[in-house]
Amino acid sequence: MIEVLSVASELYPLIKTGGLADVTGALPGALAQSGITMRTTVPGYPAVMSKLTGGRVVAEIADLFGVPAKLIAGRVAGLDIIVIEAPALYDRPGNPYVSPDGWDWSDNWKRFAALSWVAAELGQGLVEGYHPQIIHAHDWQAGLAPAYIKYGPSDRVKTVMTVHNMAFKGFFGPEIFTQLRLLPHAYGVNGVEYYGGISYLKSGMECADYVTTVSPNYADEIRTPAFGMGLEGLLNGRADTVLGILNSIDITARDPAADKALTQSYGINTIHLRRANKLAVAERFGLDGVDGPLFCVVSRLTDQKGMDLLLQIVDGMVDLGARLAVLGSGEGYLEDGFRYASARHPSKVAIITGYNEDLSHLMQGGCDAILIPSRF
Repeated sequence: MIEVLSVASELYPLIKTGGLADVTGALPGALAQSGITMRTTVPGYPAVMSKLTGGRVVAEIADLFGVPAKLIAGRVAGLDIIVIEAPALYDRPGNPYVSPDGWDWSDNWKRFAALSWVAAELGQGLVEGYHPQIIHAHDWQAGLAPAYIKYGPSDRVKTVMTVHNMAFKGFFGPEIFTQLRLLPHAYGVNGVEYYGGISYLKSGMECADYVTTVSPNYADEIRTPAFGMGLEGLLNGRADTVLGILNSIDITARDPAADKALTQSYGINTIHLRRANKLAVAERFGLDGVDGPLFCVVSRLTDQKGMDLLLQIVDGMVDLGARLAVLGSGEGYLEDGFRYASARHPSKVAIITGYNEDLSHLMQGGCDAILIPSRF
């Protein structure tokens, strides 16, 4: 039996802002079919703590980057988790990365260094009887975990760094290095240093035994200047340890025959029943004329996701008889752009800002097409 410790800043259904949570939430069940046991360590955000019942304290840390913390092991929604209960770091409202005014939390460097440090300590036997053979770090928030292993007292545990999004590197100034609990020689081009500062993502990619991405194509793309975000040299230098593993969907959670978020269930032989969901989406968004095609978008609203490209063709879509429902949040000018489009085309274009898991299922189960104009 192989024991893997997954390290993630979000985990569906406990906390989710995007596709990262879907992957980390589905991966343990998928790997279990191959005889791999996976636990996930995740920060104790309010949304996580509220769902964690019956957990037990497996370790106490007097000084987790200046604050006390407890590690609580439990099982929620079929997931084995180890939660870092550190209210001073994680007990904050809303989005786990940004404050209510829309700015990144100023101590994000500390909050996610703590996540990585705890993971490394777990990998080195912090909890009696628990000895994972592999630490699997996801995106920049967990990027320091491989560095803590590489520069720690023992590198017995192997590490994998999965890059879900190269655009977010977790870049911070060099002044934080002395507070990261790393050996002095870790600050170098072959360590955590990146253009005079520190990149958590680069650290993970440099220090992990293997780097994986969300598809074979993306693994190729990020080794080019166009998509490598300045890290293509690093990746090409270790090309034999960079792998692309195609993301999929959870066919249980996304089964329209059993999805409770749908107004009407349907299957391959009852596809005509899908129309009830289409009508429900139209009603929820205040759209009319659903005899024509109904398109939907469930996405972060950013240039990276191609949302500016979609805005450029909204008028033409409506002229051709289409309707558009948008669910998401992100850059203010894009949110405003879809609001302006809705004002120009009332009952034909509509946006609901924020995140709503049930509504996203209804949209994907009822609309005629899902638009994904992602740039990479």
